[in-house]
Amino acid sequence: MATGRTHRPATRSRGIPEATVARLPLYLRALTALSERSVPTVSSEELAAAAGVNSAKLRKDFSYLGSYGTRGVGYDVEYLVYQISRELGLTQDWPVVIVGIGNLGAALAGYGGFASRGFRVAALIDADPAMTGKPVAGIPVQHSDELEKIIEEDGVSIGVIATPAGVAQQVCDRLVAAGVTSILNFAPTVLSVPDGVDVRKVDLSIELQILAFHEQRKAGEESNAEADAGAEAETPAVAPPAPRGSTGATRKGPDGDVPAVMPA
Repeated sequence: MATGRTHRPATRSRGIPEATVARLPLYLRALTALSERSVPTVSSEELAAAAGVNSAKLRKDFSYLGSYGTRGVGYDVEYLVYQISRELGLTQDWPVVIVGIGNLGAALAGYGGFASRGFRVAALIDADPAMTGKPVAGIPVQHSDELEKIIEEDGVSIGVIATPAGVAQQVCDRLVAAGVTSILNFAPTVLSVPDGVDVRKVDLSIELQILAFHEQRKAGEESNAEADAGAEAETPAVAPPAPRGSTGATRKGPDGDVPAVMPA
């Protein structure tokens, strides 16, 4: 089995845009669901809808992979699963270390999606001596003093940081110095890394704040709509204009108000 240290994905050398690379996992997730239902082929429209993109963008993305489908038939699901998995480097074994085994780190350690997508949790690392040797998701936690040794022995090139913000940069520096070239950062801070090191940041609080913004905007739009509807309901009816030639004055008649001056 190839390891992450010796094999890198070919997306950059093939000139695939970063935006396309970011959508490939969405396509793979949708295709995997189709494969599990034994669906043999899928149209670009169906797959685009499942992935949450438009079909023109999907066809453009797949053209970078050299996959164009068959008119009237669509795309072969199993072949696309293999093709995208290969392009993303998921046909290889990627050993991963998770640093920081608090609540979030422990949850990540137990996430079953890693193994099914080609990522093997090689080690769990924590600076707390009380955590050393404690099994989490079936893996014994190792002390942070062993970090460099573990990275070298397991050929680790991907590190996950789930530590408090205050120590995240220090952990990042140690990972990079030991040879890690890709980092998934869950710590609520921005990391500084040298050229050649990729960092993907996952900040749950920011995502929740963005959702809160949209919820507030929707609530404001609903309040404005209700206010507009109420204002329209309270607006008094406008009296019809007086007949031409009339002064607009009225006097009482036997049948109610009548114009004081009748039109000529």
